[in-house]
Amino acid sequence: MLVEIFREVLGASELDADADFYEAGGDSLTAFQITGRFQDERNIEVPVSLVFAYPTPRELAEVIDTDF
Repeated sequence: MLVEIFREVLGASELDADADFYEAGGDSLTAFQITGRFQDERNIEVPVSLVFAYPTPRELAEVIDTDF
């Protein structure tokens, strides 16, 4: 699900689970969009700072699975 959210928000259909948020053109606005979409889908509030600390969908998913 996070890969799809990254793809949609960043407008890059070729992104995969190891795509880097920064390299894909991510910024603070897109980080908020990613966490907002995730919250809408899963009803779990994820701090936007986690997108910056764990910039790939795979890393972010692992943290969310562990901590939430």
